Amino acid sequence: MIRAFKSSDIDAIQAMNQSEGWDNLVVRHEQTLNSWKNSVAFVFEENNEVIGCIRAITDGYVSLYVCELLVHQNHRKKGIGKALMGYVHDLYPTTRMELLATSSSKSYYEYDFRPFYGFRRTYGES
Repeated sequence: MIRAFKSSDIDAIQAMNQSEGWDNLVVRHEQTLNSWKNSVAFVFEENNEVIGCIRAITDGYVSLYVCELLVHQNHRKKGIGKALMGYVHDLYPTTRMELLATSSSKSYYEYDFRPFYGFRRTYGES
């Protein structure tokens, strides 16, 4: 079941972040929590356990940027990620959905997305 993010979900999300090696999100716990509170954010829950999540930023009309999409390793290949993306895009149907993918997840997104070129810099990097 997809439902809105609650602050109490952050520990389950951080556990998934940790298992993916997304240490900067784990270390910056308070900032990560605040980012989820101030974004379009949903979780996929099964048997009262958060097993997937999506966080996005949008202007509501043109752009919908997916910041994080994560499904627990034991629950992948069940359509959960696709369901989360579809749910959020259905809320903002006039927007173009954009996201960045790691090289290991690139093939997953190539199915429904076209590639585009971008840059990333984290605060404090030189």
